[in-house]
Amino acid sequence: MGTQSGAGFGNQPATLDLEELLATRLLVQGNSGSGKSHLLRRLLEQSAPWVQQAIIDPEGDFVTLADKFGHVVVDASRTEGDLQRIAARARQHRVSVVLSLEGLDTEQQMRCAAAFLGGMFDADRDYWYPMLVVVDEAQLFAPAAAGEVSDEARKVSLGAMTNLMCRGRKRGLAGVIATQRLAKLAKNVAAEASNFLMGRTFLDIDMARASDLLGMEKRQAEMFRDLERGHFVALGPALSRRPLPIKIGDVETSARSTSPRLLPLPETPPEDIHDLLFVPSPEEIIRPTPRRVPPPPAPSTNDLLAQLAKTRPPEPADKADDEPAMSKEERIAIIDSILREVLEEPEASFRSVAVLYQDFLVRCRIRRMPGEPLNLPGFRRRLAVVRAGVDTDTAEGEEWNRAVEVATALPEDIQGVYLLLARAAMQHDPCPPDGEIARACGSRSTGRARRLIAYMEQQEYIVCRNDIRNHRIIALPDLGWETAAGDPNAYEEPPLNEGLFGAAAE
Repeated sequence: MGTQSGAGFGNQPATLDLEELLATRLLVQGNSGSGKSHLLRRLLEQSAPWVQQAIIDPEGDFVTLADKFGHVVVDASRTEGDLQRIAARARQHRVSVVLSLEGLDTEQQMRCAAAFLGGMFDADRDYWYPMLVVVDEAQLFAPAAAGEVSDEARKVSLGAMTNLMCRGRKRGLAGVIATQRLAKLAKNVAAEASNFLMGRTFLDIDMARASDLLGMEKRQAEMFRDLERGHFVALGPALSRRPLPIKIGDVETSARSTSPRLLPLPETPPEDIHDLLFVPSPEEIIRPTPRRVPPPPAPSTNDLLAQLAKTRPPEPADKADDEPAMSKEERIAIIDSILREVLEEPEASFRSVAVLYQDFLVRCRIRRMPGEPLNLPGFRRRLAVVRAGVDTDTAEGEEWNRAVEVATALPEDIQGVYLLLARAAMQHDPCPPDGEIARACGSRSTGRARRLIAYMEQQEYIVCRNDIRNHRIIALPDLGWETAAGDPNAYEEPPLNEGLFGAAAE
């Protein structure tokens, strides 16, 4: 990393045990200008030949690693599904990557980072190779308190960071998080690090957090105010068993952004300065400068969906009078048929509910569906029913309504899985395999399916057992139903040109 800079050390080398770091994680703290980014760049350059790396880069500073060390730069201006799949492929092929979040607002950065971290976390067990995951400005992705972003974005981002620092070690993910403000970083994320590099900081609340993490007395924390740029205090099994002052060594690459430097002002006589400002040059074209009106704020997704639901072409009066009224059963049948068309599209199982809802509304308008279309909550409920593979007659029955009522107590992303199990249990079909359960919740990860099954069993919504062939049987105590035995590994991924129901998409 550099040299020992404390009194009596004589500029001895300061090393970092990379294998120990992979098992114990690292937290870097330092105010702006303390050399925190320089430290991360030194760590990445020195470890690049030995371990795969992924950098979550909010400002695009680390993209310069690509030219020297072969990192692949991933522009975050993609869908969350694309980022998840790219992250999974990076783990599969052991490619070092830089996720550049430059140009995105804070909420978009949080969502994209969460999707990318989730893709690495949910990778198949066969690809759990050691990987160094560096997150710069970690207080953005794991904030200690709610800010201006939505609660949903904060929850998703904080969950991904918690998975990285708390559960990532068993999956080969070693978190290295860096922050300017310890007080703004979620405590459960910071507390999982066993190695620390503390740089210059001035605020009492940050020094108190730093001294608490390092096990130092409060008066000893005053030393953080006196640290020079590029100097840090190291502690941890991969660094030093006692607090050790170190100076970070030189780096081979540089960031695109640089620290501000003082430059002398041009020596121009005062009368010339006046002319430069108020007298147009001959090359200028004199034209009135239009007054720019700031654009209105972009409408939210919910507003757009509400507008789409209300915008329908006017029907001719005579045509409306001639058409017979549609019964409730016919309307439900058409809605279900449109939903099946939506879900038969390639990749439909892995798209967000909002995207599917927009597709549904467009298809309703094409089919000239009379009356008001389903609202978003109603669409979610009907989508879960169709994904569970329940026909229209069964969906209107009293028994299925009981299943839907029990499912409403679960989180939205799990309700479809519960209804899938309920349909199999009601019809006494074999228990769905892990791949089918994962597809019902919009994922390809069988590990995620097993975690959802374990969660529902822990919450006592289901009870699992195996028969003598090690096939799974799931009982639903609230409904008194039970599936037949089914092989959890029997699922085969359908071809890309087939939808959720196995039919070829047109």
